[in-house]
Amino acid sequence: MKRLNGIRLLQSKRAQNKQITVLPLPKRVRLPMLMHMGEPCVPAVQAGEYVYVGQEIGKAESEQSVPIHASVSGTVAQISEYTLTDGRQVPCIEIEPDGMQVIHPDCVPPTISTQQELADAARNSGCVGLGGSGDLTYQKFSRQENITVLVLNGAECEKHLASDLRQMVENAEQIISGAAMIQKIMKIKEVLIGVQSNRPAAVQALSQAAESYKNITVCPLPPLYPQGEKKVLVFHTTGMVVPEGKEPEDIGVLVLNVSTCAFLYQYSQTGIPLVERVVTVDGNAVPKARNLLVPIGTPISDVLNHAGCELDLVKQVYSGGTMMGVSYPTMQASIVKPQNGLIAMKTLPKEKNASDCIRCGRCVRVCPMQLNPTDLDRAYQLRDVRTLTALHTGLCMSCGCCSYVCPANRPLTDTIRQAKTLLSNE
Repeated sequence: MKRLNGIRLLQSKRAQNKQITVLPLPKRVRLPMLMHMGEPCVPAVQAGEYVYVGQEIGKAESEQSVPIHASVSGTVAQISEYTLTDGRQVPCIEIEPDGMQVIHPDCVPPTISTQQELADAARNSGCVGLGGSGDLTYQKFSRQENITVLVLNGAECEKHLASDLRQMVENAEQIISGAAMIQKIMKIKEVLIGVQSNRPAAVQALSQAAESYKNITVCPLPPLYPQGEKKVLVFHTTGMVVPEGKEPEDIGVLVLNVSTCAFLYQYSQTGIPLVERVVTVDGNAVPKARNLLVPIGTPISDVLNHAGCELDLVKQVYSGGTMMGVSYPTMQASIVKPQNGLIAMKTLPKEKNASDCIRCGRCVRVCPMQLNPTDLDRAYQLRDVRTLTALHTGLCMSCGCCSYVCPANRPLTDTIRQAKTLLSNE
């Protein structure tokens, strides 16, 4: 089968062989009321109130939202304001833990035997895409398309991240059990799990866990970036093409991250909502990279301190990877649901002066979507909406491959992102 283009990133997964360990409880957690794509939640508790682990403290009043739950038991210290990475401000519930981690009595295993009950469970649990997307998982189960294939994303192609890798190695049984549960409820014919071929421990663990199940297959993939992007992943596992402007569900494919799948199974067994997640802590400011199980809302400064990081040396911190992740404006930001990595760097990216395009074609050769970034760049500079449409600008996934290989240092990814905004406003 034809393979889509991409780039081979210099591998720097120092945490790939580090087992998941539990982060000690912080002195305070700060839970912003927006940790997903969509609309913010509304605080459902007040200052001075005692809360339990798993208690709903952020109410989802919009269909474009899922509830937020307390990750610790303790007392609500205050309701403050929290600045998101995009500059927006949302309410934030700050809780001082009592160290007891008392589970809320309503945390009981849900009944999940139908697709609607599966969607309800995903929403009630506060589940979002744990691979970094932050999409609302329940909406995928709510759609009425005839899903024939479930694709689990275990590619994790960003160079520092290893949280999904450790989940696949250490919790393969939960991932497979979750996939089998979804397969049975939604009457899906086939489950395909995409894992990069240079992750043999993950391939082996998942393959062994899947031996007793029918139609669950582990698919080793080329170790290329952006292998984990959903359209690339779908093509490399199924051979199917997701058209421009469409989602995998539109062609009968449901895509879930492996960690999301593991969580859904855990929730089906315990009834404890999404209150903690595995985070890879890495970067050249971190002496010893590690994978930590972190309560949602923990300040990133606490996580970095635990990893032995000297905060005074840190110049930049990324949420997620360095290719598609976002930079944190402050050390007081919190670990949020979609966050799979915390990358602390002692140096800022070097400022590069852009020069004229030399027509070398490197950006064209690496683009997974077979676009021509230089033509898109030129059309955007001219604000040529017709040409931008004809060039299929909407297929761009903002992976950054074109900018990464450009010898002229042109900000192609940013320009195409602006072009997409221009088209959306037309």
